[in-house]
Amino acid sequence: MDKLVIHGKKPLKGTVEISGAKNAVLPMMTAALLTDGITIINKVPDLRDTRTMIRLLEIVGAGVEFENGTLKIDGSTVNKLEAPYDLVKTMRASFYVMGPLLGRFGEVKVSLPGGCAWGPRPVDFHLMGMEKLGANVTLEQGYILAQGSSLKGAHICFDFPSVGATGNVVMAAVLAKGTTVIEHAAKEPDIVQLCEMLNKMGAKISGLNTSTLTINGVDELNPVEMTVIPDRIEAGTFLMAGAALGDITLNHAEPDHLKTVLDKLEEFGAHYTTEPGKINIKKADKVNAVDVTTEVYPGFPTDLQAQWMALMSITDGQSIVTDTVYHDRFTHIPELNRLGANIFLHDNVATIQGTKSLKGAQVMSTDIRASASLILAGLMAEGQTDVSRIYHIDRGYEKIEEKFSSLGAEIYRVSE
Repeated sequence: MDKLVIHGKKPLKGTVEISGAKNAVLPMMTAALLTDGITIINKVPDLRDTRTMIRLLEIVGAGVEFENGTLKIDGSTVNKLEAPYDLVKTMRASFYVMGPLLGRFGEVKVSLPGGCAWGPRPVDFHLMGMEKLGANVTLEQGYILAQGSSLKGAHICFDFPSVGATGNVVMAAVLAKGTTVIEHAAKEPDIVQLCEMLNKMGAKISGLNTSTLTINGVDELNPVEMTVIPDRIEAGTFLMAGAALGDITLNHAEPDHLKTVLDKLEEFGAHYTTEPGKINIKKADKVNAVDVTTEVYPGFPTDLQAQWMALMSITDGQSIVTDTVYHDRFTHIPELNRLGANIFLHDNVATIQGTKSLKGAQVMSTDIRASASLILAGLMAEGQTDVSRIYHIDRGYEKIEEKFSSLGAEIYRVSE
């Protein structure tokens, strides 16, 4: 098993290329299952999650070629309508095959994500949407079976704007008869790009960038070529590193997707400039403690909550981080405290008392974003930090140690 070794306090300077967005490309890959032909997707990040999705596409019978960031998916050979437990348990986004396979073939069998009980859980929104469209949804031996040979448009209102459920239901609805209206739809850039892709394929979706989507069903879709938007979470992670440690420029970044984050970094004391596809950020002269509350887009992303907590650990004051999206997403706190941070958690509210300097230590990753926060903290800490279980970071960040090394960080991967 690999780990990252970091020698901190090195100034960062230079230019880094931001990869395509993981959370955008995964539903785009499953959207290719809606059509008979070869879909081409460019700027695809080479991640554990994209490789897992490729395996799932191959399991359902699609032809897949992946080379130099370009992915070709042939949906004409799909012949197995099942997403097995072994894959779904490692990546919840595997659930995205439900909508397109149900919409195109009238049935699908998908494992429940690992650890989920049959009862209140995030996948309820997905299932409610499929049932509203006319599917019969049942549970058998840990698998969800959805059957509906003739889906019909429906009015669907989510209690909460779930990104996954929005994407899944949209993909099921594009081939349904009649009109579907989704209220409280997610409006993240990842969902907007998915809808843009579907429209290019021949779908009729309106209301993009709003919380109400209207889908007029069509009879068939055609394969297309798309380029994935920049990963705003990777970009946000590098922006925080620049704010703490240097002067870096992000290429292939979308400033409009990061307005809330950039505003908070300005409050922190960092200096930034933007131009189309590019952001430059310089180290703060004086670091300020800044409170953050995560919200659905365009609010502060929950996927940057852990990284922000690491950044707040080096301020002179006290800050409060509240996560309103995932109330239990705080496993990074004990690990950050091992590095000398002073963080206290009560319910979904973390109080961070800044310290003048973090100290290197051995820490352990618990999920993708927690991994990023520990890397960021290690870069800011005095001495050596060893981050273990970094298979988590490889799920969502492409060659992160190589990118930081190119900026002057002393960070390298070793086998434990």
